[in-house]
Parts: sequence; C-alpha cells; structure tokens
Amino acid sequence: MDSHFFAYMYRLRYIERWSLMRNTVKENVAEHSFHVAILTHVLCTIANEVYGRQVPTDRIVSMALFHDATEVFTGDIPTPVKHHNPKILSNFREIEQLAAERLLDMVPAKLHAVYEPLIDTKKASYEPELKKYVKAADLLDAYLKCVTELSAGNKEFGSAKKQIEQAIQELNMPEMAYFLEHLAPSLEKTLDELSEE
Repeated sequence: MDSHFFAYMYRLRYIERWSLMRNTVKENVAEHSFHVAILTHVLCTIANEVYGRQVPTDRIVSMALFHDATEVFTGDIPTPVKHHNPKILSNFREIEQLAAERLLDMVPAKLHAVYEPLIDTKKASYEPELKKYVKAADLLDAYLKCVTELSAGNKEFGSAKKQIEQAIQELNMPEMAYFLEHLAPSLEKTLDELSEE
C-alpha cells in the first residue's frame, strides 16, 4: 500500500497564512516551516557558539520542520481565533491531535518511530528546553513577517508587531536578543540597500 504522508506534506504550500490580514506578500505554511527551521538553526547555533551551550541543533531543527504539519488538515487558524477563549483553544488542540494521528497513520511502520515524535508532540518526550527554540523561531518568523510588511508600507501589521515584540521580551532568551541586534536589521532593507554594503 502506498504511503500518502509526503504527498500531504507537499500540500502545505496550498495553506495560506495570515488569512485575516491584508498582505503585500502572501505566505504559505510550507514557506513558514522552512523559515522556522532556518531560524531554529540560527538560534541553536547562537546558543552553542555565542553562549557556550550544548543544544542538539539537528534534533531541534527536525522538530521545527514538522511543527505545523497538522495544518495540512486543520488549515492555519489565526491566533486571535485560536486564543479567543480557553474552550476554543482546547477544542483546537483536540482537532490538532486527531490530525497528527491521521498523518501518522500514513507513515510506513518502519519509519513510524522517527516521525511520531516530530508529528505527535503529545507522545513525544521533548524537554521544554528544546521546544522553546522552535517556539522562539515561530515567534521570530511572525515578527519578521510584520517587519517586512511594515517596510513595504503595510500598516496592517503594526499592532501585530507590537504584540509579538512583547511576547519576544517575555521569552527572555539571549539568543533572540542577539539575533535581533545582529541579524534582523538587514531584513528591513531593500535589495539596493543590501547591495550597497
């Protein structure tokens, strides 16, 4: 029997993000997953190389690649909808769990042990210390989306940027502060400005 797992993973490109907002540049879940993976990689690298930690970068980046895999069934539910009240969030988490189980049913038995902890985070034994890098990268990608939209003159993302900045501060991660100081500013520049330096 054929496994449809990767056929569904490739369909993440059809799931649009930021559906309640006017966007100058559309973004899909596949793009977002790639961005979160590279941001996770850099945050882990900063942790290890700048702050002398021993974070398992490859393992956490794998977690990041699949962090929104269930959205192939649930779609991207906007944060204001998901977090409108605890009951909605609880119901969404239940739907997300069912989507994870459905995806995992498609994984061949010999590969199941590898993909289960990446897709079904309830069954995974991830330490919160590892998950926090994916959560931080997810937040950072949303922040960078706001920055690029605002740089393009789209004021629609002004309020979201302020809320995300607050959430970033609450994480209190030196890796995030390092990224925002040394790497993020260039994302506000035009191609001409980048080429001049």
